[in-house]
Amino acid sequence: QVQLVESGGGLVQAGGSLRLSCAVSGRTLRNYDMGWFRQAPGKERQTVARDSGSGGRTYYADPVKGRFTISRDNAKNTVYLQIDSLKPEDTAVYYCNAVIQVGTTVQEMWGWGQGTQVTVSS
Repeated sequence: QVQLVESGGGLVQAGGSLRLSCAVSGRTLRNYDMGWFRQAPGKERQTVARDSGSGGRTYYADPVKGRFTISRDNAKNTVYLQIDSLKPEDTAVYYCNAVIQVGTTVQEMWGWGQGTQVTVSS
């Protein structure tokens, strides 16, 4: 059974930084492309970043390009999201998941973890 545990969120002022972590158990991380998602209040969950199983290719949603960086440590079975230059509109619950692209859509492969709350004050 796969388990995802996200951590590292918090309350931060605009312009600040956070490093989110996602510990994966029950699966071998290197076998999967991974993504980070976020869901703001009243909005649908959206993909913000994803990478390949080897970590060699990365993709970012336009609103976060240049500010978010996805990385991984396959030996630790952990995925990271470095978030810099935080903006109030980045406020959301952040989740990780294995991903697969179906046509132009990125879909999650597993059930969701509890997520980690990021709140950015102006």
